[in-house]
Amino acid sequence: MSVLKNKKILLAVTAGIAAYKTPLLVRELVKKNADVRVIITPEALEFVTPLTLSTLSGKPVEWEFTKEKGQWNNHVEMGLWADLMIIAPLTARTLSAMADGYCDNLVMATYLSAKCPVFVAPAMDLDMYQHPSTQNNLQKLIENGNHVIPAASGELASGLIGQGRMEEPENIAQFIEEFFQKNQPLQGKKILVSAGPTYEPIDPVRFIGNHSSGKMGFEIAKKAEEMGAEVTLVAGPTSLSIDNQKITRIDVVSALEMKDAIDEKFDQQDVIIMAAAVADYRPKEVFDKKIKKKTDEMSIELVKNPDILKYLGTKKSDKFLVGFALETNNALEHAKGKLLSKNADMIVLNSLEDEGAGFGKETNKVTFVTRDQPAQSFPLKSKAEVAEDILNFIAQNLKKNA
Repeated sequence: MSVLKNKKILLAVTAGIAAYKTPLLVRELVKKNADVRVIITPEALEFVTPLTLSTLSGKPVEWEFTKEKGQWNNHVEMGLWADLMIIAPLTARTLSAMADGYCDNLVMATYLSAKCPVFVAPAMDLDMYQHPSTQNNLQKLIENGNHVIPAASGELASGLIGQGRMEEPENIAQFIEEFFQKNQPLQGKKILVSAGPTYEPIDPVRFIGNHSSGKMGFEIAKKAEEMGAEVTLVAGPTSLSIDNQKITRIDVVSALEMKDAIDEKFDQQDVIIMAAAVADYRPKEVFDKKIKKKTDEMSIELVKNPDILKYLGTKKSDKFLVGFALETNNALEHAKGKLLSKNADMIVLNSLEDEGAGFGKETNKVTFVTRDQPAQSFPLKSKAEVAEDILNFIAQNLKKNA
């Protein structure tokens, strides 16, 4: 899965012959699941059509300050919307305007309003590219915090051969991908997530289990990988699948199997998130054949399963350990007690008293409980959004403790 998934990318096209490559750049970014909007200078309309760019991006292309009926094209909104702005091709004229802050079109107005990283892909003839004023202007852009994708060498529109070609669309997309990868909040971190229920066998066909679907843990695993982490997912019995091949999935059934699987991977991890609903007890005796129905009553003797979270808390060292607490009463008090007794760094509390939270739901309502910060409660959100909140909180604390 590309790191560009759901990233908002604003492409600004200026008036150079290399504009013919921009539909391919839009296509490349959209293939990587980026959300792409295109703006264009009026002069660039002679090199590439808005219809082509709009068809490939799926959004209208803008080049004027006003729309029909006098509506304003809000360049400030565009600049704030984007996670990244890329100006390609960057002509000598637009380069000069950027270096001096000269604003005479929608592209420049949006650039000057942008709060996101800005990339430029220069494209001009050999002598123009090598001219000291061009090189000075490129240096000004870098000093102002912009990112320059150097022009490539090859045959130019004039027939000359040398540096000045706009970099190829697939390479520009790769530059952007590498930028986001380096700046991911969990880049380089190793995270283990447990998810789902455990099933404790009674006989070959029966078990003790719970209603956990595993959705919360799976969403955390997916989001952690998107945020740059190397993820191991230890999953109890669940019908859920995960299509990200970068995530290492280990399937287990019982609490003992889950403990062993986590223990084996524990030393390599930076963060362990215990989102699984692990059974507290298991049958003392597991029958090798199906128990026949003979009497009106049947007793099964249970023994306690190992407390995996508490066990990990005894050996966690500098690892960040997260537990979940599903409570039905005195929720915050019980969560604080669990935080201390398990030696965890964070408890994600959710209550069955909250409508929309709990097992099998698409949503959850959580409170973060930690040692040195006040409890932080969130409104009801999708589990994907909750996963992002959890991981952002972890990332901030890892950075704080680095």
